[in-house]
Amino acid sequence: MLSDCCLKLLKIVLEQRGIELVRAKLGDITVAYDPEQVELDTIRSWIVELGFEEIQDVDARLVEEIKRVVIELVHHSTFNAMVRNSDFLVSRFDKSYQHLSALFSRHEHITLEKYIILQRIEKVKELIQSGELSLSEIAYSMGYSSVQYLSTQFRQITGYSVTEYKALPEKERKGAGLA
Repeated sequence: MLSDCCLKLLKIVLEQRGIELVRAKLGDITVAYDPEQVELDTIRSWIVELGFEEIQDVDARLVEEIKRVVIELVHHSTFNAMVRNSDFLVSRFDKSYQHLSALFSRHEHITLEKYIILQRIEKVKELIQSGELSLSEIAYSMGYSSVQYLSTQFRQITGYSVTEYKALPEKERKGAGLA
């Protein structure tokens, strides 16, 4: 579970069934319920019916948490270009970057570095579409050393130059299908 929309849907469905969503953040929920009224297995089945799955595997949970933290870092916080992604993740999880990266690659079949790049490009696309910042400001705010480096990476990931992307009709500006 990695999107706010998913969390809102879950909250609505659970509340309709008398379950209080005590805490909800991306990838993690805590519920309060009366065990005399409903069993935990029933709640789990409702969650599965919505298309979610409970993650039992400790490594899989860590991978989901890594994804959540990367998304939070890139999309939902003030991106600090001075802090390296690897340093941020190491401090957040108290594990070596090599361990986190190897675990992530094993589960997601993509490197952690590539996942971070894909998320950064998605954020760049949002910023381009908003039209509030110049490309130089976007490059600086997203931690790119130059507009040229951003432009090169943007083309590698999207297949379009920034100019070509801006000229695309809105319906053709697709995301990279990231979760």
